[in-house]
Amino acid sequence: MSWDWEKLKQQQRGPGGIPPQVDEMVKQFKRFKLPGGPVVLGIIAAALIGLTAFYTVNQDEVGIVQRFGRYIETTQPGLNFKFPLGIDTVTKVNVKRVQTEEFGASVAEVDFRSRTKPGSETASVALMLTGDLNVAVVPWIVQYRIKDPYNYLFKVANVRKLLTDMSEAAMRLVVGDRSINEVISKRDEIAIEAMGLLQRELDQAETGIHVVTIEMKKTNVPSAVQPSFNEVNQATQEKEQMIYQANEDYNKAIPTARGEAERTIKSAEGYALNRVNRAIGDAARFRDVYEEYRNAKDITKTRLYLENMRSLLPKLGPIYIVDSEQKNTLPFLNFTKPGGK
Repeated sequence: MSWDWEKLKQQQRGPGGIPPQVDEMVKQFKRFKLPGGPVVLGIIAAALIGLTAFYTVNQDEVGIVQRFGRYIETTQPGLNFKFPLGIDTVTKVNVKRVQTEEFGASVAEVDFRSRTKPGSETASVALMLTGDLNVAVVPWIVQYRIKDPYNYLFKVANVRKLLTDMSEAAMRLVVGDRSINEVISKRDEIAIEAMGLLQRELDQAETGIHVVTIEMKKTNVPSAVQPSFNEVNQATQEKEQMIYQANEDYNKAIPTARGEAERTIKSAEGYALNRVNRAIGDAARFRDVYEEYRNAKDITKTRLYLENMRSLLPKLGPIYIVDSEQKNTLPFLNFTKPGGK
């Protein structure tokens, strides 16, 4: 049995070519009348316009107004007006709330194998290579707020992703210039330097973000290398202790030796000066004697003779002079006493 499909469709659509169900709905809509007529329609339209034309901005927010998607203005807290019915749209941005991004959460058990595990990206962010080629676990927190809502909304497609990427890059750059001991002991300096570097990069990218602070958490080495790191630290401390002891011995011995050498040098210089001065004095005395001798040879000879005898005779002891020609007692001088008395 064959079917006439065109005839069947014509019967379903009716005389006017419209399906019976649709035609019935159109007739019912035409017969419908809103109670109150145009007045009610005006009230509804006014209410709709009023609800969509006014908006309130909170104290810690600003409103970004867009007209058909194009930026128009930034409104301040309070009651504000905009074109209704979707002509203007408002995006409220909180400019006073401090937001937080945490890097390297749950790093207590981070090791090298965690970098290959699914879902370990957050933990592996904290693993960094230091300037002395050691691996450190460096967790940190970035606190920021929005300072330029226009740049924050329109200049960067994904501000949060850019912030996290730049934060990681800045921290790795700062940590890569320092040794493992500096990374562990000088966290405040690293945080200040990383914050300045991150803020410059964010300003250059026109993100509209102001970095409030960067807080460094406890920095350590991965648990897999912790025993070896402790041994290295102990060896380093012993090395520093030995260097300190050697410096202490050096500071004791070297000044003593220098003082002794200085004393010897001064003593030699004094002895040389004394000998030179005595030689100069003796030479001057001999010159004076020679001059006197030249002026009066006999007198000078006699004086020299008497001076020598005066210094020599007291050392000879008792002296007896015997003269066979002498008949009487010979008086003699006592040469053993000064002055011959």
